[in-house]
Amino acid sequence: MADALLKVTGLEVHFPIRSPFLRRRTGTVRAVDGVNLEVARGETLALVGESGCGKTTTGKAILRLIDPTGGSIRFRGEEIAHHTPRQLAPFRRRMQIVFQDPYASLNPRMTVGGILAAPFEIHRIGDAKDRPGRVAALLRTVGLPPEAARRYPHEFSGGQRQRIGIARALALQPDLVIGDEPVSALDVSIQAQIINLMRRLQAELGLAYIMISHNLAVVSHVADRVAVMYLGRVVETAPREALFFDARHPYTQALLSAVPEPVPGGRRTRRVPQGDVPSPAHPPLGCHFHPRCPHAMPVCSQEAPASRIVSPGHAVACHLVPA
Repeated sequence: MADALLKVTGLEVHFPIRSPFLRRRTGTVRAVDGVNLEVARGETLALVGESGCGKTTTGKAILRLIDPTGGSIRFRGEEIAHHTPRQLAPFRRRMQIVFQDPYASLNPRMTVGGILAAPFEIHRIGDAKDRPGRVAALLRTVGLPPEAARRYPHEFSGGQRQRIGIARALALQPDLVIGDEPVSALDVSIQAQIINLMRRLQAELGLAYIMISHNLAVVSHVADRVAVMYLGRVVETAPREALFFDARHPYTQALLSAVPEPVPGGRRTRRVPQGDVPSPAHPPLGCHFHPRCPHAMPVCSQEAPASRIVSPGHAVACHLVPA
C-alpha cells in the first residue's frame, strides 16, 4: 500500500509465565504472534476475532502502550517499534485511542474540562488562557454543550461519556485513532449514535481508524477493510464486501455463520468449530486453527500457512488456498 499511514510487519508480543515461588520463567504466552497490517490515511480497518485472540494487545502494541517483543511498526514512514519514551513523544500526538469502557476510562476526580485540557498541558500546547476555548470547541465537535466542562464524569450517561472519550482522543489532532470496542458497553440505540459520530468526524478530519471489535454487525457498517485474527495471528484480510460475501478461511466462515440473521424466519447454516480455543501459552504447531478446522489436512499440523493473495486486497493464510 503506497500511501500507508501505518505499516505493521511481523509484530510479536510475548508475556513470560513465571513460577509463583522462585519467579523462574516457565513458559511464554504468545499473545501476538507475527501480525502484518497496513492502514491508509482516512481508512477504517476493522480488527475482528474471538475474545482473547490478541486484538486489544495488537492495538496497544501499535500505540506502544505495550512494548512489542519483535517486529516492525512504521508510522508516517518512521520506525517506532523501538523508540524511547522521549523519541515517542511527538508520535503520541498523532496516535490516540478510545477505550472500551466509558465508565472506567475517565478520571472520576477530574472535571470534564480538566480531562480534556490535560493533553494540551502534557504536550505544552497553548496556555492556560486559551485552553477553556479549546475544550469548549472539542465538546461542540462531539455534540456536547460547552457547559459540560464544569461537570464530573458521573453526571453523564454512558453515551455522553464515550463522546467525552472521543473528544479527548481528538484533542491533539491525531492522524490515527484506535477504537478498542468503543460501542460494546453501550445500549444498541446509543451505539448507532456513536458510530455515526465517529464516521462524521472521520469525514471532516480525515482520520484513519483501527476498529477493534467482535461485533461483525457493527464492522459491516464502519469498515473499509477487515482483518480477522485467531490466536495471535491474522488469518484473513479483505475489503469489507469481499470478506462478508466471499470469506475463504474456515475460521472467518465460522465467525460469519454466527451472525444473527436479520430477516425474520431466515436461516443460516452454522459452522461451529470443533473443540475449544487452544491456550496462547501452548499454541498448536503449524496452522493455529487446524485442531478445530473441519478441512484440516496433514500439512496443516506441520507448517504454518503463508498469506496468499486470492483477489485484489484479499489475502488468506490457509493451505486450502492454492499457492
